[in-house]
Amino acid sequence: MTKWTTARIPDQSGRIAIVTGANTGLGLETAKALAAKGAHVVLAVRNLQKGQGAVDWITRQVPNADLELQQLDLSSLASVRAAADELKRNHGRIDLLINNAGVMYTPKQTTEDGFELQFGTNHLGHFALTGLLLENLLAVPGSRVVTVSSIGHRVLAAIHFDDLQWERSYHRVRAYGQSKLANLLFTYELQRRLTGHQTTALAAHPGGSNTELARHLPAFEKFVAPLTQDAAIGALPTLRAATDPGALGGQYFGPDGFLEMRGYPKVVASSAQSHDADLQRRLWAVSEELTGVTFPVGAALQRA
Repeated sequence: MTKWTTARIPDQSGRIAIVTGANTGLGLETAKALAAKGAHVVLAVRNLQKGQGAVDWITRQVPNADLELQQLDLSSLASVRAAADELKRNHGRIDLLINNAGVMYTPKQTTEDGFELQFGTNHLGHFALTGLLLENLLAVPGSRVVTVSSIGHRVLAAIHFDDLQWERSYHRVRAYGQSKLANLLFTYELQRRLTGHQTTALAAHPGGSNTELARHLPAFEKFVAPLTQDAAIGALPTLRAATDPGALGGQYFGPDGFLEMRGYPKVVASSAQSHDADLQRRLWAVSEELTGVTFPVGAALQRA
């Protein structure tokens, strides 16, 4: 079977795509590929100066790229709300929301709102952004929310409801695993709540990709470096989840190679824990409480 590459992305003309963390790495390559196929791409970035550098880089390679910058700091709920308000004013319809931005294996830090940095940025920030923008996605048949997880969702991963913010102790690998497991629990619960709508939720992971995200990689994991691939290939699972006409809500895409570390995108399996419906619902409730964001879908399903 022919390997899936960007050549198979359908025409994206007239579509609005928001990509978080689009100034570097996987997000940058995702934004470039979508722009090359005609999408209007919003690069939602924390640092506007770096974001402008990304716009310039894409434009040099895709001269007709239709790009827009949006300031977004996922570690600040105030920033998330301000960005969502601006995006909703500017775009009555949103076709793609790609929750790509993230931090990995960081030293212990907290967000502006007091959340552990990896959980607060990777999960809660994207949870809030998705909930605030969802009405504009629901208005578009075929719209998608794609959230980038990681093979790290299997590594020492659990949702530590008794200490979500790692206040009693901190283990940066476990904290990252919690945040990436949360990405999948969120995706599967969102897809269930979207039943009856024409918007779908999917997830993807890049395998081992050589990006800035790995700068805090522990020494014991650096042996995998020879297995990594560049960001352009690492972005393919996200792009397939976002654009493949045959992709279905609730699917999870990753590389087809050894240990899913590298290769071309296919549907892959996630951990049994990620499919625990009780865990999904519990995390959802906690996330609503922590962020103050409720979604315009699913209430009837939850009462059933």
